[in-house]
Amino acid sequence: MADVITYRQAVAEGIAREMRRDPTVVCLGEDIGAAGGVFKTTAGLHEEFGSGRVWDTPISEQAIVGAAMGAAMTGMRPVAEIMFSDFLACCWDYLANEIPKVRYMTGGQVTVPLVVRTANGGGLGFGAQHSQATENWALTVPGLKIAAPATPADVTGMMAAAIRSDDPVVFFEHKGLLATKGAPAPPDHVVELGRAAVVREGADITLVALASMVPVALTAAERLAEEGIDAEVINLRCLVPLDTRTVLGSLAKTSRLVTVEENPYQGGWGGTLVSVVADEGFGLLDAPVRRVAAECVPLPFADALEEQVIPTVDKVVTKVRDLTAY
Repeated sequence: MADVITYRQAVAEGIAREMRRDPTVVCLGEDIGAAGGVFKTTAGLHEEFGSGRVWDTPISEQAIVGAAMGAAMTGMRPVAEIMFSDFLACCWDYLANEIPKVRYMTGGQVTVPLVVRTANGGGLGFGAQHSQATENWALTVPGLKIAAPATPADVTGMMAAAIRSDDPVVFFEHKGLLATKGAPAPPDHVVELGRAAVVREGADITLVALASMVPVALTAAERLAEEGIDAEVINLRCLVPLDTRTVLGSLAKTSRLVTVEENPYQGGWGGTLVSVVADEGFGLLDAPVRRVAAECVPLPFADALEEQVIPTVDKVVTKVRDLTAY
């Protein structure tokens, strides 16, 4: 096995492992077949499994997700790709009103075990309609699980858990992380959805981050260490289920919290996490809670302007300095 694997290779590897294990797993989406996906996240799947299990679709998000819903209701485990997460809006009726409601409305007689994979997030200068971090959209819909891995091993392990889930999962793959490298997942690796990871131990302050913000938080923590500030970094991994236990456990040690999220501040997941902390862990806090989030504006195309909008290492360092001095 290779010493390192890229995030994008880990996506294809995670899907392939489940397709080998379970013949009911199928893939559908735009250009995912012979082309291997526009981001090369499905490379090799068509060659191994053929067009009977890897379906190229028309350019219609409604058709992709609608077909996946029907397939899931009739015994398959479809993995549907929406090329850019911004275009979840095009199939929002299925994602918000149909898929998450069926199991409940049928009293558990019908399940919809499907995964909607999508390329998410900014940092690459793709402009206002192709750069959004949209996890917070899905967070408003009860009945959806939400996964957003930060490392190649997590991608593969969380993909296994997502495909095996009897509930629908929206699986956010971050475009800015696709080329990053890490250790490959061991055989049969499964990362339970809703289990955060403490990726850096610290005693002074807790940084909670998701997806591409995890490396941002880790880099900020390294810089803060040079100033004598010892930051603990939590990779949240999932928004639903939300691992508040790990966050509260960390706060019991550090008593200070900063969330680092790429979603816009308005309606971002950090607001939900912070409200849980205020409700269940208020006595653990020695200072106000702070959020580093994106500005509430459409994402600019120019990289220098985009950097002004989304969280950066400098913004995190500044916020932590202020909070430690509180």
